[in-house]
Amino acid sequence: MTTPADRDPAVPAAPAFSFDVLRREPDAEAPDLVAVDATDRLLLDEAAQELAAAGPGGVVVVGDRYGALTLGAVALHGAVDVRVHQDELTGELALAANAERTGVPATWRSLPLTPDLVRAARVVLLQLPRSLEALDDVASLVAAHAAPDVVVLAGGRVKHMSHGMNDVLGRHFGEVQARLARQKSRVLVARGPRRPDDGAAAPAPGERWGSPTRVHHRDLDLTVCAYPGAFAGARVDRGTRALVPFLAGAVPDASSAVDLGCGTGVVAAVLARTHPDAQVLATDVSAVAVASARATAAANGLADRVTVRQDHGLSALADGSVDLVVLNPPFHTGAAVHTGVAQHLFAEAGRVLCPRGELWAVWNSHLRYRSVLERLVGPTRQIHRDPTFTVTASRCGDG
Repeated sequence: MTTPADRDPAVPAAPAFSFDVLRREPDAEAPDLVAVDATDRLLLDEAAQELAAAGPGGVVVVGDRYGALTLGAVALHGAVDVRVHQDELTGELALAANAERTGVPATWRSLPLTPDLVRAARVVLLQLPRSLEALDDVASLVAAHAAPDVVVLAGGRVKHMSHGMNDVLGRHFGEVQARLARQKSRVLVARGPRRPDDGAAAPAPGERWGSPTRVHHRDLDLTVCAYPGAFAGARVDRGTRALVPFLAGAVPDASSAVDLGCGTGVVAAVLARTHPDAQVLATDVSAVAVASARATAAANGLADRVTVRQDHGLSALADGSVDLVVLNPPFHTGAAVHTGVAQHLFAEAGRVLCPRGELWAVWNSHLRYRSVLERLVGPTRQIHRDPTFTVTASRCGDG
């Protein structure tokens, strides 16, 4: 790490790094939603020795929610040329904004979940995912392509951790150790990667690591593909099932349709079938969702009809440019129940809809979103309601 004596006096020193100024923006913000937690701090403390010895390009960060791990590794431990993978685009945007806010130099690269992310890495900092399948995905990638002396430090909140996580890491590493907990967080340390057989399949250059699960749903005549960590996996979640039967009647003459927050792409595939004259765009903030939706479109012969894009909302679309938006919004952010994400998506739909365009949405009936939809989109009618789910159609207020 550069010491004060090593610095060029002509170059102004960066301000002292503080976690306190980090924010979640552009993700939902609220007093009870934090940009840095005890796991971020514990991981950086536990990894101090390894980070100091890693050398340029030796550090990889996976699952950094809002940039605390990456910025802490750079500012507090001198990491250089850090490779970072964040599933959600909001995480990448927050990392960049927090770097500017704190004055930390942008000495990192954001990369997809491919071998290049971890090739020859010596230290991997990992926020543990909830899904054991997603953890297996990352652990297998690191074991196959990182340096032989790689050390993985994987942290999480104790209440969300399980012995299954140790077992998953043990399948890919010869040594797994649980460190002492602090402030209800704990770090697992894995060493000694078990290399796969020489004949193990490797992805094409730039192609995402791993393979999706494929399930054919006979009632929908649809094959759903899901990479590890995608919401609902290869199942069709209950909200989507409540919505799908009504999609054929959603703006039947639409020439453009959007599956907003597409997940594994079920709604996009159904729209492509029920609206044969429409160009369908599927967007999601999650990289694993986008990869899954592309695979779903291809598996059903719809790759030429469905374009899939990672986006925060619909930032790439012009105002008043779309006939139909369909949305099954999340009602949480991370582990916290919060409706801010849904309201952001409602507002985005209202912005891009053309006059007389419509937003068709399904939502948990107890959330009572109708007044919000009226305000952010326009006149709203109920299509279906049961004790669990409500399906509504909101017409653009300019229509």
